[in-house]
Amino acid sequence: MAERKGTAGKSGMNVDTALVRELAEMLGDTGLTEIEVEDGDRKIRVSRGGVALAGVPAPMAMPAAAPTAPVSAPPAAAGAAPAGADVAGAIKSPMVGTVYLAPEPGAADFVQVGDSVKEGQTLVIVEAMKVMNPITADKAGTVKAIHVENAQPVEFDQPLVSIG
Repeated sequence: MAERKGTAGKSGMNVDTALVRELAEMLGDTGLTEIEVEDGDRKIRVSRGGVALAGVPAPMAMPAAAPTAPVSAPPAAAGAAPAGADVAGAIKSPMVGTVYLAPEPGAADFVQVGDSVKEGQTLVIVEAMKVMNPITADKAGTVKAIHVENAQPVEFDQPLVSIG
């Protein structure tokens, strides 16, 4: 981590405002709710969620303006399952991120329902903090269901693909 200059607060603590801004920007870019970094005896935690610190009121989000026309929810993926759902034979997401069904835009999906897969074969990619993480089959079998859509945000432990 590069050395940065900060400003001394009332308590004499040297606060690295540039680092705090950078961490806050990472929250927005990644969709995370909290980031904590530690460097020696210095620890900085940036979080979203309206937690008040030392009697200082937390900033409140302004409510969004009501839409002028009704908005319908996007259709759920066939067999979509929420995070933590117990789906038989499902490979679950090991992290929070965005799932991609193909190696790049316009390319064929890694797998489709009915495909035979080998142990270790890439099923999907989960992007987390700008790192592409291949999610592989833990056993050989046949793809029974794909529980997510391309470019969908996923939670930790959310079922991605079922293999039977």
